[in-house]
Amino acid sequence: MKRQRHKHKESFSILLISNTGRSGRQFHFSLLTFRLFLAFLFLICIALGCLSSLFLTQRRSLTALKEQLNRQEQMVLQLEEEKAALDTERQALTAENETLHQAISASVQAKEQEEALAETESRAEQDPSFPSRYPSTDTGMLLTAYSEEQPYLSLNTHTEGKVIAAGSGTITAIKSDETYPVIIEMDHGNGYQTRYMCHQEAELNIQEGAQANGGDALLTITTDNTQLDYQVLHEGSPIDPLMVLDAKG
Repeated sequence: MKRQRHKHKESFSILLISNTGRSGRQFHFSLLTFRLFLAFLFLICIALGCLSSLFLTQRRSLTALKEQLNRQEQMVLQLEEEKAALDTERQALTAENETLHQAISASVQAKEQEEALAETESRAEQDPSFPSRYPSTDTGMLLTAYSEEQPYLSLNTHTEGKVIAAGSGTITAIKSDETYPVIIEMDHGNGYQTRYMCHQEAELNIQEGAQANGGDALLTITTDNTQLDYQVLHEGSPIDPLMVLDAKG
């Protein structure tokens, strides 16, 4: 009969001895426990490695995000600088456009004035009744220009100067009021009327209803520094006399 061999379970022992030698402890571990400990230690190492890798990955991602954010901030600054440059350029173009518009408007206005002057000169040459003459033989000073508040010219005249008809026409009225001792109204028969208003007494050289040619004397000034208010009407509405006086001056 064979003898049965007994298998002894392998185990490990850890002996802890005090440095004084007075006491000691001994711990026994089975092979399975030791293997489980090693497996647990291995799992801890793997977990720590995964955590370290995750930490490094997140750190690299955070660094990349910071770099991307810095690049975007630089792009924003660059775009803001470009926007400021574009705004400056736009303002310059706007100012240039306004200057060009003003120059074009001035050119168009000057051309229109030249055309109107040429038309006025042509009409004055062809139509003797057109009121283009200066209404006085005296080289008096212009006191006030035409305006909406004052729809006539105010001229300064001197003694022996003559108030003359600006164009051919009919004397329709000779009268006076509280402001003007002498008022002469003249119809030129082409839609134009002229009115000569003296602030001081003057000598009449024509009668109401008479026909007068351009340049004929209507009044002789008898007082120095007499103010003459001269008005031109077209179709019953006052206009600036210089618009027609410029034709011949």
